[in-house]
Amino acid sequence: MKPPAVSLRAPRLLGPVLGFGALALAVGWVGYKAFGDGFAAAGNVPTFIVVTLNGLTLAGLYFITAAGFTLIFGLMRIVNMAHGSLYLLGGYVAWSLTANHGMGFWPATIVAVLAGSAAGLAMQQLFLRWNFGQDLRQALITVAISIVLADQMLVHFGGIAQTIAPPSWLANSVQLHVYRLEYPAFRLFVFGASVAVGLGLWAMIKQTRFGMVIRAGVDDRSMTSALGINVQLVFAAAFVIGAALASLGGVFGGTMLSLAPGADSDFLLSSLVVVIIGGLGSLGGAALGALLLGLVNQLSSVYMPASYTSYSSLLTFALLIVVLAIRPSGFFGRTA
Repeated sequence: MKPPAVSLRAPRLLGPVLGFGALALAVGWVGYKAFGDGFAAAGNVPTFIVVTLNGLTLAGLYFITAAGFTLIFGLMRIVNMAHGSLYLLGGYVAWSLTANHGMGFWPATIVAVLAGSAAGLAMQQLFLRWNFGQDLRQALITVAISIVLADQMLVHFGGIAQTIAPPSWLANSVQLHVYRLEYPAFRLFVFGASVAVGLGLWAMIKQTRFGMVIRAGVDDRSMTSALGINVQLVFAAAFVIGAALASLGGVFGGTMLSLAPGADSDFLLSSLVVVIIGGLGSLGGAALGALLLGLVNQLSSVYMPASYTSYSSLLTFALLIVVLAIRPSGFFGRTA
């Protein structure tokens, strides 16, 4: 006798039901803490606005860094576990040029991005181009590279947290014209830059021949090469773009937050989470993943019960679990 269809569907629905339930509970709790005392200036709404902006601007930083990882890992299927090291390298180069050599912020940013791009190209040409499609070998090689780079950066730049000074016209705060709040101009600039990066990458991947060749080369490398296209050159260029975005993220992160040993691992983890939540190869998914991660990071640090605030970082993994329970392939990932 055939079992009822509902008994087969029940286990599949359990994950999404629990995921949406946890999401509704979290949103309800934040709403209660933020708006439970009303909308007066003396209430919690001003704090909620600032914390939400912190989450949005942090999401912009996550997206800039993770966009390069989306291009390299999500789209090209190259497992680059040294992506966080390129982030930290770019930040340290910009900090050293501005703090020790008197270079302006924007020239230092350009040099840092070029340095990160050169390091990424060297990594791809020397170690990764020979191991295309061998995920485990790529992961082990890039983990070793990240360890070497971390040790060298510790030797050359020290272990004390450093911050890059922003350009003078972005060093102040701007009026939000609500509740008499002010907000750092540089953080708003980073959010705007992340939108520009997202639109530029979308146009490159979807609207240009270069993006079409990347997608074709990943799907069928032999056929693409047979058409007379230098797939290795295209892949090298795409890897350079991904490394440049990681380095740019390091410069912005070193200005918004700080640079210190361990930041490379933190931003590698955040990039992995963003790509997994959004779905492999999806730029829109990466934007959504960065937005969720940034908001959860900031809101949890303020609105979790006082005795549990030290566990707020664990909510990153809780977010990952909830999303995978609802959508195992990520929000915009391909389903088999």
